[in-house]
Amino acid sequence: MNQQYRNDNNAGAPRHRLLEGMASAVAAKGYADTTIADIVREASVSRRTFYEHFSGKPDCLIALYEAASINALQVLRDAIVPGRDWHEQVEQAMGAYFGCLSQNPALMRTLFVEILGLGAPGLAARRRVNQQLVAFMLQVVNGDCARAKGRPPLAEEMAIAVVGGINELVLRAIEQGRAASLPELTGPAVQLVRAVA
Repeated sequence: MNQQYRNDNNAGAPRHRLLEGMASAVAAKGYADTTIADIVREASVSRRTFYEHFSGKPDCLIALYEAASINALQVLRDAIVPGRDWHEQVEQAMGAYFGCLSQNPALMRTLFVEILGLGAPGLAARRRVNQQLVAFMLQVVNGDCARAKGRPPLAEEMAIAVVGGINELVLRAIEQGRAASLPELTGPAVQLVRAVA
């Protein structure tokens, strides 16, 4: 099972298997060339089972995107060590995040690029995920340690700008065929967070 979408506690559940099937199919063929038949074959379930869980291929892609994003956010959360300086925590979290994203370059291309091709539903999914990342960033940067030091809190708009900037760095690396090298973005991403915060 790929770590990018491990958010279902029941790994044998049909929905989870369909997400795995979707991830395998799009990693091999790309989203445009992936069919429902490919997904159900990879998942070892029936077409009927697919439609019990998803209205169509776009709905399945959005579910995969959200599941992978939940996993990446959990990687960020797990990398935080309470009590440490937030600067150190940001560096550790960014390294873990980019390491997670780099594990499956073909899938990351689909999730970061193809999701936007779904129009309004894809954009809405991306905005939901970005808002979760913004909330996490605000929690870490504006946590108890920052308040105790009397530093002014980071504004939500600045956190949105940072998340957007990091997304653009990831997109550029993917478009340049450097998705496997995403951990190299840790330094610039940390520098961006520190400059803004």
